[in-house]
Amino acid sequence: MQSSRRLFLRGLASVAGVASAHTAYAQHVHPTPQPLKAPVQPAGSGPQAAPHEPGAEVVPVLSPDVPDMPWRLENGVKVFDIRVEHVRTELIPGRVMDGWGFNGSIPGPTIQVTEGDRVRLNVENRLPEPFSMHWHGLEIPNEMDGMPGLSQDAIPPGGRFVYEFTLKQNGTFFYHSHMAMQEMMGLIGLFIIHPRRAYTPHVDRDFGVILQEWALLPNNTIPNSLAMEFNWLTLNGKAGPATTPLIVKLGERVRIRLVNLGMDHHPMHIHGHQFSVTGTEGGRVRTRAVIPENTVLVGVGQARDIEFVANNPGDWHFHCHLPHHMMNQMVSMVGPLMMSQANAPRPGSTAAGAPNAGMYPGYPQDMAMVMDDMVAKPETYGLRPGWSGGTMGMMTIVRVVTPELFDKIQALKAEQARKAGGR
Repeated sequence: MQSSRRLFLRGLASVAGVASAHTAYAQHVHPTPQPLKAPVQPAGSGPQAAPHEPGAEVVPVLSPDVPDMPWRLENGVKVFDIRVEHVRTELIPGRVMDGWGFNGSIPGPTIQVTEGDRVRLNVENRLPEPFSMHWHGLEIPNEMDGMPGLSQDAIPPGGRFVYEFTLKQNGTFFYHSHMAMQEMMGLIGLFIIHPRRAYTPHVDRDFGVILQEWALLPNNTIPNSLAMEFNWLTLNGKAGPATTPLIVKLGERVRIRLVNLGMDHHPMHIHGHQFSVTGTEGGRVRTRAVIPENTVLVGVGQARDIEFVANNPGDWHFHCHLPHHMMNQMVSMVGPLMMSQANAPRPGSTAAGAPNAGMYPGYPQDMAMVMDDMVAKPETYGLRPGWSGGTMGMMTIVRVVTPELFDKIQALKAEQARKAGGR
């Protein structure tokens, strides 16, 4: 990931130094995105052209818990090597899943490129069945679209296919298998195309998040891709409270790019702030009208970019608002179904024989398990004790912090990265 970030920075501009170190944690680290000074160029003239602010900063996207995809430059072409393969991952500590991913990651590593780039994507199929890659939302030559049987032959097991095209758009896109059931095994990744110059108004932080759901039966690590109901809901491959909080400074303007590829739609809601939708899977919204919202429905196969000013300090939940998606391991073990004795009268009850005698109707419903220490990482530093008990399922936290706390967290991340690199 560090290699890809350096290459990304080299393609746009130089970057400021990194924070100092303090202590270590045992989770994967993703460096803080640094603002980039974009070169002065004419704004894009294609259908995705949007207002630009001269000299504004283009900020690389940070996708928590997901690495960036490295690339190399060959005769002016950015080249990416992509492996399609079995990936063993952990949704929360102790809950292992055997899915399918890209380059050892579920979701796949984030591709970050710039409008106008020429890209070459070498795809190697390490699955035991045919595969084909689709570039969702990209306006590219038909033979590069990745439709098995229509625009190309599917890539056989052990085979390779080279996709190459020039990027004429900017916005939030994604890559994924176009074999339907393979999608439900985890085969998706972000494909971010930055504009030549930053949008107006520019943002200080830019995050990318992929929404997925899984059906994992008891004592089974392999997702049931035929399921219509799901018991594990993830943001970037992690379920709350193992999701990594989004850290921003008080007063900064923030963009969050949301992509959904599953079977359910997800109304994503933020606490403490209002936002506006500034982009979709078709590109930047070309209007200055602002519709304030705090919940946006992200449908299957859709992307939504939201932006807001983080002007309310604190630790704020950001989550899908479907009640069943706000918990892990969803089962029908609530209410009177939870136990055989739920409808029996309590000892000493004078209402023997009456329905629900001696109990509170509907009890129990919600259960919470505090696991702060199990999911501790630099980004959770300073959270209120017990925070993990209420952060489950498709949930994460947007932390709007002081500059001092922000710098402290970055120091912890830098120290963690230093120690991880010395292993």
